[in-house]
Amino acid sequence: MTTVAPVGEMVLGLPEVSLRPFVDRYVGYRERADLPLVRRESAGVFVVLILGWGAPLDVTDPRSAERGASGVDSFVAGTFDGWCTTRTTGVGEGVELLLTPLTARRLLGLPLNELTNRAVGVGQLPGRWLDRLRGRLAEAPGWPQRFALLDSALAGRLAASPPVDARLDWAWRWLVASGGREGVGVLADELGWSRRHLAARFRQEIGLPPKMVARLLRFQQACTALTNVGPNALVGPDARPPTAAGQPSPDVGPTGQPSSGLGPPGLGSSGSLGPSGAGRVVDWAAVAACCGYYDQSHLIRDFHQFVGATPAALLAARSTPAG
Repeated sequence: MTTVAPVGEMVLGLPEVSLRPFVDRYVGYRERADLPLVRRESAGVFVVLILGWGAPLDVTDPRSAERGASGVDSFVAGTFDGWCTTRTTGVGEGVELLLTPLTARRLLGLPLNELTNRAVGVGQLPGRWLDRLRGRLAEAPGWPQRFALLDSALAGRLAASPPVDARLDWAWRWLVASGGREGVGVLADELGWSRRHLAARFRQEIGLPPKMVARLLRFQQACTALTNVGPNALVGPDARPPTAAGQPSPDVGPTGQPSSGLGPPGLGSSGSLGPSGAGRVVDWAAVAACCGYYDQSHLIRDFHQFVGATPAALLAARSTPAG
């Protein structure tokens, strides 16, 4: 385990080598909000684990009050196909992990259809091992010791859990490697499964059907493309499609995904969608083509559903000076 220098109110930790195929990093955070702090959090085909010991927060899905969690400092958010909000006041402290669905499946010991579009306090999960781990993290003297505790707990949990179905694991990696561009029918043919069986397995173990997974992967790639807006890619009348945004390697965790889905205060994904948009003219059709969308309207549709705003509005918000 290696600790990276703190970045503002964040401290990044690199898991031990044996865990890196499953977890790409730990994010320790501490943030103070004297007034209610509300953030919009994007959908994502990843699982967010927050183990906190500071001010509690509320997670709200505008589509259904039953899907959220109220007054929790530690929770798991399953794969989401719509945006949510978080709200908190006070000093929040904890650690965030972004997990691929099949890694979360092994760590949590339950099929992810039980967590789809839901945020659940860790005290409600089977075995309560995450709740006990949260207490140990809170008592640790510093971030190196906390990250070491995470290494030990996660390694032990993975060692004691059976591997997921190799065919499902291969299907997940195949979709990730394609950036969600390849058709689900092609994937089913490669596996020798019917489309109905493929969809049923994805819904049970990953929480979302493969077509939605592909849409979210394209959306995540579009977010990465906007983060990497460059003068030779998306700007001006001669804009060209940018180099394809880095896709998550099928051998690692959620690398390349937005920095957070339902993250802690200060780590909201809506703040990670790109640098200042001031003075830039973005060719949205080029972004759409680069990320595998049929056209610009499909790109905008997904941003509306998954983050609740257009990509142009998000970049404009980034370019507005604070205060």
